[in-house]
Amino acid sequence: MIIYISGGARSGKSNFAQEMALKLSPEPVYVATAKVWDEDFAERVARHKQERGPEWTSIEAERNIHLLPIINRVAVIDCVTLWLTNLFIIYEEDIEKTLIAFKAEIDGLLALSGTFIIISNEIGMGVHAATEMGRKFTDLQGWANQYVASKAEEAIFMVSGLPLCLKKSSQTIKP
Repeated sequence: MIIYISGGARSGKSNFAQEMALKLSPEPVYVATAKVWDEDFAERVARHKQERGPEWTSIEAERNIHLLPIINRVAVIDCVTLWLTNLFIIYEEDIEKTLIAFKAEIDGLLALSGTFIIISNEIGMGVHAATEMGRKFTDLQGWANQYVASKAEEAIFMVSGLPLCLKKSSQTIKP
């Protein structure tokens, strides 16, 4: 089962997802998709690990999330934006190839038993990207978010630390 949580920067997505995971499991998994680019980011990652506490199993993976040891677990996957960035680089900024690879990974997660809380950013709600690559990535992010949301049992949008339920597992939304 996928639970999808999206929102803007510092909207409370990660805290909300972690609290949800702890309600669902005494020993959740945290999958960090970030590539550590510099020392400042490495310090940030270390601080986040320490803040989560010993009940969490932490896994760092830039892709192939569906191949990780998360079967029958509650896992927070943080986040789609960095996961997509990793794929976007591998596929040399080819939107179509990146999106195909990303969808395959989501489909791989759907084939597993477990609860996967997937966090993403809504980057297309802000300023129009100034570069061609930025615009391509914004489009890619939007299509990836739509795909995850369509496959999710639940979808939540975070605004100012407050959750807005977009989709519940018992509800069918029609266009």
